[in-house]
Amino acid sequence: MSFIDNWLRSDIKVINAYHVPYSADMVKLDAMESPFPLSDELTSQYLDYLADAQLNRYPSPNADELQQTLRELMDIPDEFGVLLGNGSDELIQLLALACDTGDTILSVAPSFVMYGMVAKFTRLNYQSVALTNDFEIDADAMQKAIQIHNPKLIFIAYPNNPTGNMFNRATIERIITSSKAMIVLDEAYYAYATDSFLTDIAKYPNLVLLRTVSKIGFAGLRLGLLIAAKDTVKQLDKLRLPYNINTLTQVSANFLLQEKGIINANASIILAQRQILFDALVKTKVLKVYPSQANFILFKAPNANILFGFLRDNGILIKNLSTTKQLTDCLRVTIGTLKQNQKFINIVKSFYNPTRRRK
Repeated sequence: MSFIDNWLRSDIKVINAYHVPYSADMVKLDAMESPFPLSDELTSQYLDYLADAQLNRYPSPNADELQQTLRELMDIPDEFGVLLGNGSDELIQLLALACDTGDTILSVAPSFVMYGMVAKFTRLNYQSVALTNDFEIDADAMQKAIQIHNPKLIFIAYPNNPTGNMFNRATIERIITSSKAMIVLDEAYYAYATDSFLTDIAKYPNLVLLRTVSKIGFAGLRLGLLIAAKDTVKQLDKLRLPYNINTLTQVSANFLLQEKGIINANASIILAQRQILFDALVKTKVLKVYPSQANFILFKAPNANILFGFLRDNGILIKNLSTTKQLTDCLRVTIGTLKQNQKFINIVKSFYNPTRRRK
């Protein structure tokens, strides 16, 4: 037996590492990234801006300028506090670290896999409540789980990943008001949704929001933010590692995230393309397509595993969720450009209509 096998915690040994599939030379529609690169003009301006970055110094410890940029981009009221993380994943882990060993994290299923993974890393109990067949929160089951498990944290993705739907607002409000837990609403897809709990932070002291810039065009920056009451942020900031937002991310974000007009215009394109792709998938007749408030669409497909492989063999990478509980035969596709979406739908149609392949 190797040294690491003897040394490592036994519960870590059985965890599968987060898998990122090979995607070189493929149309990448698997990870909810924006399909829009920077324009040549903006790239030139950005590179000039980067030239002044002082890489010999530690980054700004609190990233105050970046915090203000994010407040203006997302219309975050001054009365709320903001805490930045190296992606939302770091903030999820930070919230878990604030708990006592043996505390419980509660969420729904299916949902974002990192809630459960972080619970394991930090030796917390993880419990999930199954969504209904139409991917809604089972309000009564959730209340029962709250009473039984007395969770310290409740994570709810809003809209939900990987299903794409918005949960009933009244159900979430009931969860917030009926629990002593900190309720963490993960609004990673806020730019594509019709609702937000941002202003509700003023009403609910136990409400925390997570957001990210990954879904609006800047996944490579690895920048997430936590929004909450200022006294909540002040205490949670004690758990943040020093200088956690590096200089290049701060400088890049300060420049790129000021392009609010471009960011909003790209989001509008995604919304329009989402509807076009949704309609096209519905018209195939063989797929069950689920409504989405995010920048992706979940659908159930006959022979899903074979379809996934057929798409991959034809240069399209999407997400295969068919082995996930409650998502049998389900695949998830990120909204791409018009050209990318058309290529994807054409390959799907040819899979279910083999005569098209021979023409």
